[in-house]
Amino acid sequence: MSKLIDPTLQQYIEREILPRYDHFDKAHQQDHVRMVIRQSLELADKMDVDVNMVYAIAAYHDTGLQEGREHHHEVSARIILADNSLRQWFTEDQIAVMADAVEDHRASAGHEPRTVYGRIVAEADRHIEPATIIRRTIQYGLDHYPKMDREEHFSRILAHLHEKYGRNGYLKLWFHDSQNALRLEQLRRMMDDEHILRNMFDEYMSAM
Repeated sequence: MSKLIDPTLQQYIEREILPRYDHFDKAHQQDHVRMVIRQSLELADKMDVDVNMVYAIAAYHDTGLQEGREHHHEVSARIILADNSLRQWFTEDQIAVMADAVEDHRASAGHEPRTVYGRIVAEADRHIEPATIIRRTIQYGLDHYPKMDREEHFSRILAHLHEKYGRNGYLKLWFHDSQNALRLEQLRRMMDDEHILRNMFDEYMSAM
């Protein structure tokens, strides 16, 4: 990266924020937040934005999962606003923008992110990689629906994929020249062949 993150901010995030993800479901642990950070910084490297804001937004974006999934984006925004330590590095106006960004990141949000920072974290949170998506969807289902049998899990995955990633799905990408846009089209072609999905599902279920 050509833009450098403040090392004291990075130390704080690594020590106080990222470990919170250890207590979330398997689909939202540190591997997930670190992926969102990495992809956010890759997007930011091509833009005229504050890289420290981008980094912090990505780090905090799912912290609201501590109070459940349904309103986690709103809780994440409140966590940013309440964290007085962030005032060592950011102004009140910057913190307000960061809170808006994490609130806007959710894929099912009914509106476009209000700022470029929201668009960056929303795009970075959408890691369109078929194997990862299927694995995380299985992990989420096993954590939250333990009484489902194997076929019920497969049906849930099919429904989720089409609801979120299908051509009429609710997921939106904000940078149409990104790698995510290319991978989304690949995923959609895969979704058209249920045999491929079944083989991937069987492979991951057998490994869990």
